[in-house]
Amino acid sequence: MKRFSLVLFLVVSTAAAAAPRRRAGAPYLFPPCSMIAGTPAVTFTLNSGATLAPTAERLSGIGYTYGLAALDASTLLSWHKDTLSLSTDSGCSWRPLGQWQTDFPPTITAARGGRAFAWSDNRQFLLRYDARGPQVLKAPAVIVGLGTDPQNGDRLRAGDAEGGLWESTDGGDSWASIGRLPREATSLIYRFSFDPRDLDHIVAGTAVSGAFVTFDGGRNWSRTSLADNFNVMNFAMSPIDTSVVWAMAVDLRTSDHSIYRSTDGGRTFSKVVTESAEVSIINGPVMAAHPGDANVLYFVFGTRFQGYGTDLFRYDAATKTLTKTHNANHDVNAIAFSPADPTVMYLGLEIEEGVF
Repeated sequence: MKRFSLVLFLVVSTAAAAAPRRRAGAPYLFPPCSMIAGTPAVTFTLNSGATLAPTAERLSGIGYTYGLAALDASTLLSWHKDTLSLSTDSGCSWRPLGQWQTDFPPTITAARGGRAFAWSDNRQFLLRYDARGPQVLKAPAVIVGLGTDPQNGDRLRAGDAEGGLWESTDGGDSWASIGRLPREATSLIYRFSFDPRDLDHIVAGTAVSGAFVTFDGGRNWSRTSLADNFNVMNFAMSPIDTSVVWAMAVDLRTSDHSIYRSTDGGRTFSKVVTESAEVSIINGPVMAAHPGDANVLYFVFGTRFQGYGTDLFRYDAATKTLTKTHNANHDVNAIAFSPADPTVMYLGLEIEEGVF
């Protein structure tokens, strides 16, 4: 059995777990419904997944919900199968905005001013949503990461599968090449991740040659401590502390799948969770940094194999503890938090009926 690099306490929450306490007099911002209507693909939880809000419809067939984003306290977008849907009541009810066929289920990145961009990982697909409705745009390249300027909804950047970096200043209508990863980066790029507070702060993960970081919009890149002999497959950057970056990587010397944490913006990383008999870490898991606590990361393991379901892990760097809740869904493809109340967590659900 593989062991954690640090002493971690694994606590499995039950469906009867109580919701977190709120300070006296605080408004109760939990979505005002007992059941979700209009989509079976999105649920919400107030207790890190111990209990999930039920949906009026049942998931069926084969479908993924990598696209999920909160645009403000009441407005959310989701993408399940081929359908983009909108909620304007904090996720209680949903209505379809249209259908688009893509080779891979899109991710949704929120932008300032009620705008969002849907993009397919490792595909050349891009869609913009704003007050005018959804519009398909011409993607600059095969996208493996997209970020938006927190002060300007017209400005966004994308990283491509060849290591190139692109910028748009007109909401994605046109793009300009602004740089690329250094020569020592391999040709297999897993992910570009953009700081939600600073679009110039970017981390990129590659196969074999590890991860790279820039603080000046890609003009200068540095190797991180996850260097040669690491596949760095995914990141989560803290939305409240630019110094905190989480990474998932495979150490090719040991084949260990681990979660790492940086407190210097991604220059150096320390291992915090390693796979074990109790903790499954897949390649490129769903990861979400807590919007109110830079010490907390959520990550996911889910599978329909043998009816296992989904584990939702919560790691707290302050206490070095790992907790887990479990649900019966085949997987969770995306996590979003309410901007009004970070205890309200939305989950995008997966279904793989008939898949062996």
